[in-house]
Amino acid sequence: MEETPKALRVALVEDDPRIQQLICAEITDEGHECQRFDSAEDFLTAVSSDRFDLVLLDLMLPGMDGLTCLKQLQIKAAPEPALRVVIVTALNDADKQREAFSYGAEAYVLKPDLFEQLPQLLQARSMP
Repeated sequence: MEETPKALRVALVEDDPRIQQLICAEITDEGHECQRFDSAEDFLTAVSSDRFDLVLLDLMLPGMDGLTCLKQLQIKAAPEPALRVVIVTALNDADKQREAFSYGAEAYVLKPDLFEQLPQLLQARSMP
C-alpha cells in the first residue's frame, strides 16, 4: 500500500506581491499550504511560534536581506535541526550562492527556474 505524501507547510518570504501570488498558487496546486511573508523580519517573528517544513527565501528584501535572515534562522534553530531553506532569487551570483550554502541553504534556485524545480523541492522529505 502506497502512503500519501504529507502536505508541507511552506513559508514564502518574497516582497513582490505578483511573484508571491504565482508561487503560492503553484504550491497550493501541488497540494501544500503556503504562507506569505513580505519581509524577513515578519517571517522571523512567525517562525518563533510556527513550524514550517520548507522556506522559500528571496535574497533581495526590504530591510533585512535573505542571507542575514538565513543566518538568524540558523542561530534560532540551534541545537534543533535547521529548517529546509531554499534560496529563490534573481541574482545569479556565485559568491552569494556559496555564502547561502555555508549558512545551511539546501538549494539556490534562480526565479526563472523555480516553477520547473518546485515539484521536486516539494517532494523532497515530504513523507511522514
